[in-house]
Amino acid sequence: MPNIYLSPSTQEFNPYAGGGNEEYYMNLIADAMEPYLAASGITFTRNTPDMTAASSIAASNAGNYDLHLALHSNAVGSGNPTMRGTDVYYYPTSSEGKRFADIAAENLQLIYPLPDRVKTVPTTRLGEVARVRAPGVLIELAYHDNPQDADWIRNNINAIAENLVLSLTEFFGKPLTRRSPYKQLPLQQTALTLTFAQTQAPRRRL
Repeated sequence: MPNIYLSPSTQEFNPYAGGGNEEYYMNLIADAMEPYLAASGITFTRNTPDMTAASSIAASNAGNYDLHLALHSNAVGSGNPTMRGTDVYYYPTSSEGKRFADIAAENLQLIYPLPDRVKTVPTTRLGEVARVRAPGVLIELAYHDNPQDADWIRNNINAIAENLVLSLTEFFGKPLTRRSPYKQLPLQQTALTLTFAQTQAPRRRL
């Protein structure tokens, strides 16, 4: 059975245009992925919001995983909120990392509103790509300081989650099994859920 390390962003200090933050929305996407992963026969271990990139890397390296998948959103950081697009990062010499990155980019082009701005990017600079034992892929889904990109993430949690699991099933040669659509909790209730999750150890699901 395929086994992945799922690492949604722990960067609560990156605000979204219109409210919320990177950690919040990447964890919502990971939440929505869980039933698709379970139904499709993909085992996963997931980090928790109180972890860091460094502790997520250490936890991933402590296990035996077929893929390390990090979920992030991007920002220009220079006061230019017009930048848009999706970047899928992989390690240059990792053939399996590149294979999944290519699959993920191709599928994300089907749902991102500007498909020509979805691209794969080789990198040796990102820890969750370069310092993990498993093939590592980090996806910057869109620019959270761009209002249109932030709204795209905010309004497409389940579609993004299903699309990412579709890519995983294609990578592992398994069919995607769909379950009832993920229902997003109200903002306050979800924040309480994430706060509770911060007290938990990394989760392993079958």
